[in-house]
Amino acid sequence: MMTQKMSAGGFPLDPIETASVDELRALQLERLKWSIAHAYNNVKHFRVKCDEKGVAPGDLKSLGDIRLFPFTAKGDLRETYPFGMFAVPRDRVVRIHASSGTTGKPTVVGYTSKDIDTWAALVARSIRAAGARPGDIVHVSYGYGLFTGGLGAHYGAEKLGLTVVPFGGGQTERQVMLMNDFRPDIIMVTPSYMLAIADEFERQGMDPRDTSIRIGIFGAEPWTNEMRREIEQRCAMSAVDIYGLSEVMGPGVANECIETQDGPTIWEDHFYPEIVDPISGEPVPDGEAGELVFTSLTKEALPIIRYRTRDLTRLLPGSARTMRRMEKITGRSDDMMIIRGVNVFPSQIEELLLKRPELSPHYVCELTRSGPMDELTVRVELKPEIGSHDRASAAGAEAALAQSIKSYIGVSARIIAEQPGAIARSMGKAQRVIDRRK
Repeated sequence: MMTQKMSAGGFPLDPIETASVDELRALQLERLKWSIAHAYNNVKHFRVKCDEKGVAPGDLKSLGDIRLFPFTAKGDLRETYPFGMFAVPRDRVVRIHASSGTTGKPTVVGYTSKDIDTWAALVARSIRAAGARPGDIVHVSYGYGLFTGGLGAHYGAEKLGLTVVPFGGGQTERQVMLMNDFRPDIIMVTPSYMLAIADEFERQGMDPRDTSIRIGIFGAEPWTNEMRREIEQRCAMSAVDIYGLSEVMGPGVANECIETQDGPTIWEDHFYPEIVDPISGEPVPDGEAGELVFTSLTKEALPIIRYRTRDLTRLLPGSARTMRRMEKITGRSDDMMIIRGVNVFPSQIEELLLKRPELSPHYVCELTRSGPMDELTVRVELKPEIGSHDRASAAGAEAALAQSIKSYIGVSARIIAEQPGAIARSMGKAQRVIDRRK
């Protein structure tokens, strides 16, 4: 008799998590055929794109045939706003979420009752992979509302049978008070806001290392392994990466396993990943870097076919689970700054500044234009122990960071080391780039 395999925290794993690669691929092909036919038969916008490309569901014979089908981009969802990409009647949609819509109309996503159950099960799987134990308390600091983070985390933690503190974002002083009173084991929040919470502990004269929190499940924004080390050392917790985006489902598309912490494992029984060249759109082999593309395999209300995430990563072999991993997302093609012909990502700046002992992880990149030339200014905070009393250390840190950026990235940057608290704190996703060129 086969023994049920267990997670690091003592929960049973889903059998597909440790099935053979052949079993996983067979399930993917079966589900992919259904998903493409479901979208083609019920979403006019997708059907028209397929017809223009001369492809139909029957052309899918193998997983590799996915490349025959058209991409879906954020623009498709905006063009069909609000409900034109739904594949079920609107009265079967039990939940609607939407992106922030900072560049115009938001992208709208819908869920059937079955979609909600699937989402909750996958977030539960993600929390379990992060090392949750039976009886844990989960403090959710992701925003609730149209943003998928808060409710996605909430439903997943409840599905796993854990106790949820549904706090949401903001009110940092109160968050600290309740963390002290309720003694949660897990926090789910953006990494940048976790640092703001740590700042508040210290402002109140407490050491963030003394909290009860054992695990931080961080997502919703790119963050580096240097940021992981900063959080783990400062807060005495294990920091794992959760990945998702509303158009594909929300949080829980992939999650790091606590045993390895080597990049999020993609839940491939529900999402088929590809990596493509960001410019040509041509697929690249596993192991090569490019843009992440997802196709949903089980979604009813909003089947998404070959969705271009704009996230840059590469696919890696499975480690703690059968499913493939993705390298940690540290940049997006639409976050890339082009400074005098050089491609620069905020994560590259972050990696270098976190190597400076005088500097904190709070920073922002400002783009300006002097005549025809673009200029980059990096505003970063000094650590509290440096502050205003040691201008020599601050000047040295500014010069050293500028030199590192010039040497390793190839651009000149003006560095301004500011006092602790000078950089605005975000209650959700941190804004790392401010473009003042217009």
